[in-house]
Amino acid sequence: MDSRTKGKTVMEVGGDGVAVITLINPPVNSLSFDVLYNLKSNYEEALSRIDVKAIVITGAKGRFSGGFDISGFGEMQKGTMKEPKAGYISIDIITDLLEAARKPSVAAIDGLALGGGLELAMACHARISAPAAQLGLPELQLGVIPGFGGTQRLPRLVGLTKALEMILTSKPVKAEEGHSLGLIDAVVPPAELLTTARRWALDIVERRKPWVSSVSKTDKLPSLGEAREILKFARAQTLKRAPNMKHPLMCLDAIEVGIVSGPRAGLEKEAEVASQVIKLDTTKSLIHVFFSQRGTAKVPGVTDRGLAPRKIKKVAIIGGGLMGSGIATALILSNYPVILKEVNEKFLEAGIGRVKANLQSRVRKGSMSQEKFEKTMSLLKGSLDYESFRDVDMVIEAVIENISLKQQIFADLEKYCPQHCILASNTSTIDLNKIGERTKSQDRIVGAHFFSPAHIMPLLEIVRTNHTSAQVIVDLLDVGKKIKKTPVVVGNCTGFAVNRMFFPYTQAAMFLVECGADPYLIDRAISKFGMPMGPFRLCDLVGFGVAIATATQFIENFSERTYKSMIIPLMQEDKRAGEATRKGFYLYDDKRKAKPDPELKKYIEKARSISGVKLDPKLANLSEKEIIEMTFFPVVNEACRVFAEGIAVKAADLDIAGIMGMGFPPYRGGIMFWADSIGSKYIYSRLDEWSKTYGEFFKPCAFLAERGSKGVPLSAPVKQASSRL
Repeated sequence: MDSRTKGKTVMEVGGDGVAVITLINPPVNSLSFDVLYNLKSNYEEALSRIDVKAIVITGAKGRFSGGFDISGFGEMQKGTMKEPKAGYISIDIITDLLEAARKPSVAAIDGLALGGGLELAMACHARISAPAAQLGLPELQLGVIPGFGGTQRLPRLVGLTKALEMILTSKPVKAEEGHSLGLIDAVVPPAELLTTARRWALDIVERRKPWVSSVSKTDKLPSLGEAREILKFARAQTLKRAPNMKHPLMCLDAIEVGIVSGPRAGLEKEAEVASQVIKLDTTKSLIHVFFSQRGTAKVPGVTDRGLAPRKIKKVAIIGGGLMGSGIATALILSNYPVILKEVNEKFLEAGIGRVKANLQSRVRKGSMSQEKFEKTMSLLKGSLDYESFRDVDMVIEAVIENISLKQQIFADLEKYCPQHCILASNTSTIDLNKIGERTKSQDRIVGAHFFSPAHIMPLLEIVRTNHTSAQVIVDLLDVGKKIKKTPVVVGNCTGFAVNRMFFPYTQAAMFLVECGADPYLIDRAISKFGMPMGPFRLCDLVGFGVAIATATQFIENFSERTYKSMIIPLMQEDKRAGEATRKGFYLYDDKRKAKPDPELKKYIEKARSISGVKLDPKLANLSEKEIIEMTFFPVVNEACRVFAEGIAVKAADLDIAGIMGMGFPPYRGGIMFWADSIGSKYIYSRLDEWSKTYGEFFKPCAFLAERGSKGVPLSAPVKQASSRL
């Protein structure tokens, strides 16, 4: 729906002379252009009426406002709203109107006051809040800045240091903390919120409460010298944490101008910066990610059929290793009763111990009370057989990547589980049709692929076979939402979406190293690009056993385009297995800090002699740009195959899967979005050139060749793909 034509405000004037203006735009009362237009109209009417002494602004249905309707930014980004249309009202016009008005205004906050919602509240002369309210300015994570006075008012209300923390981390505060900081004037029960706000507004009129203009306050600001030191430190930290993003530093510029030259100059600088950041590539990427993430739960032919999710009352997990215990942790944290099955008492005790350790980590950090810990752990029960599976609604198999073992488990599950029970596998690479080929319940089999550590990583890859019922997908989407994961529904194939897209990532890096490139330079370039770590550090982290098992699946299924390096097998022969053994591509100390290992060269040289690859001076002296291209263009190539085959319905789903499953930098928009920012024609030409020189591994697929030759965006919808969904 068009953000300029939805939402409204209503105004009611009570006998006490207080006009209550209510924001109405479900579900979070976002500030669409229409809401802002109505708000200005109501506010001006209240100012002109002689029976109105003061004004209270609140939100409908227990939510103040979740902020500016970001779909407006989406329109600007796509070019569908290049110029403001008739009736367009900017929120900064509203905030200036509120603050300068001759009648006081009070914000009555419940639920959310985020982004533009909090900026609107800060422009009022007081803020009354219910205890559960969340207050924050999360704009930087969307690639924009608090552009409606937030950079100027928040430091004056809570102090510069706390304001910088809230803005730069995008983390909200609860009402009680907001009260102690000076952001909130009073915290009252929800039932008393409007009454208290009305009375407070009248007290301001009668001068029993102070009439405060937030932007004019100076008592919380440090001295100029101290402020400059604080901002200098904040800039250094921001550069260290987000070296590839400009908008946080531009936001700091606006804050500094306000402190040095006064609020009016600060507001002008804020407006200037806000109009500049919307044009940044990183902003376009982050806004794309925002909308794409919300779109993953919409699956054509599944979620548009009117199916309601069934209630999942109890879940069983087979395997208490790192993955199984992580999945169990995620489920019990969301109040799902869980049965954890293992093959013997020793393994079961170890699995339950891992879950306990995951929760105790939260207790140590202060994010979970001891009482909550005990209550959560009580939801987990151990088992050594299938007898307790007779009333479970879903089973998630999380054992090692062994096809025959998984096949036996699924055959056993069919005997013990009720007929409605969902039979899910956490396999990361194995074709689900192979796993379930001994069962008769093909419509119940589904992939529930979590990423390690499962209780922390945000992605849930839901894998549907040709037989999986739509109801099972709807059920699993609901579970994913309840355990706070972003679900991406994909079709069935070896590696599914994430692992299949990224299998060339490590292989390309191995190829470059065998040709003479420095592995540590590759890792450095990839980290600088924005990945959490480079491919060699990642291999050490996951362990060589996992790396070989995964690679074996791809060699078996995609042999014509797989690069078979012997570096890892050769290191394994010498009892190197990665970080767990303190020796892999790196050496690790007691604190698991990595450092380069000079001995790595002998394994590379031996692998080179086995593969017959020759040293290539060009590949031994690659620039950072060339390293990025030769490592990621093969990933783009495989992503194109996944898209063309219908494994993913939308290219945007692949973007989210890569970001949340592999750590691809969000500010680059995801693998397909990033590829389109470079251009299909360029990517095709480079892959084509490399394939002629270095072989089939780099050969562009038919989909990429067709689109690249015409310069068509890779993310454009596939018209006639026979989707696996």
